[in-house]
Amino acid sequence: MTRSTDGGLRELYDEAVASFGRRVAGVAANQWAAPAHGGTVRELVAGLAGAQARAAALLGGAAVAPSGDPAADWAAAAAAARSALAAPGALAREVPMDGAAVTAAEYAARLTVCLTVAIWDLAHATGQDDHLAPELVGFALRRVAPEDQPVPADPQRRLLDLLGRPAIRRAAVDPEVTG
Repeated sequence: MTRSTDGGLRELYDEAVASFGRRVAGVAANQWAAPAHGGTVRELVAGLAGAQARAAALLGGAAVAPSGDPAADWAAAAAAARSALAAPGALAREVPMDGAAVTAAEYAARLTVCLTVAIWDLAHATGQDDHLAPELVGFALRRVAPEDQPVPADPQRRLLDLLGRPAIRRAAVDPEVTG
């Protein structure tokens, strides 16, 4: 794989999108209403699909209209966002965020952190593998952890603690019906 000149941000973002997408594909039909951090699995996936659709729109990419199918909406929005962020010069553009203009690179970095934690949230809610890629954990920790703290023995646990995710495993809805 050829590394981009943006310090690896595109690769990390792509990895986070792909990892979340694998977890979305693993959601069984009877798990969409299961509780997840901040709502249900359906709401979690819809929220991340909306964030990806917004990223695509902010960067002049393809418009993505929700279909009501969370897995399909995620796939369409993620593809549009990845394409928009991969366009030449896209990461240098300014986009509005939280009432201010930030670079698309900053926006993508924040999306990458959100996706990293959402991977765990979705896996945790649906009984899937909740181990996060070490490079995603390291990136997210550098963005959210105080700089003067030493690297813990379990960086993933440190990240999840910082972001208020429980250490205990939640009982997942049994995925008897796949879909």
